[in-house]
Amino acid sequence: MTRKITRAVARIEVGLESKLYLGNLDAKRDWGHARDYVEGMHRILQVDEPGDFVLATGETRSVREFVELAFAEVGRNVEWRGKGVEEVGVDKATGNTLVQIDPTYFRPTEVDLLIGDASKARAQLGWAPKTPFAQLVKEMIERDLVEAKQDAADGKHGV
Repeated sequence: MTRKITRAVARIEVGLESKLYLGNLDAKRDWGHARDYVEGMHRILQVDEPGDFVLATGETRSVREFVELAFAEVGRNVEWRGKGVEEVGVDKATGNTLVQIDPTYFRPTEVDLLIGDASKARAQLGWAPKTPFAQLVKEMIERDLVEAKQDAADGKHGV
């Protein structure tokens, strides 16, 4: 879902799309950077005794917060209006709808909260995530903006 959000934000910013369609904005996830997880996996491979380890940030952020930060990276402020499936995220400056709820994206077995406990990895491997959530979003938006600008220059409008 993270790439769906950042790609859509970048494509909206360059004029290739007009809206981002999502399901449950209030679902909370434990988002972390792949760079941190790869470092953790490397440390796991270095231990003498094999074991099960959880690599996670231990922090949760909602889909809504991810969306807000992603749009903020391109200078847009999202204001939420409405409730439930009628809720929309509107560009505060222009009034244009940027985010719309699409019920087809609701998961029948939605888990509202996903959070990991990496205490064993911290204690036994000395591992901890280094990339803050806001930095993760910033890096993703920066990369997807490069791609969206190239698509716009190449005349590619499909996702």
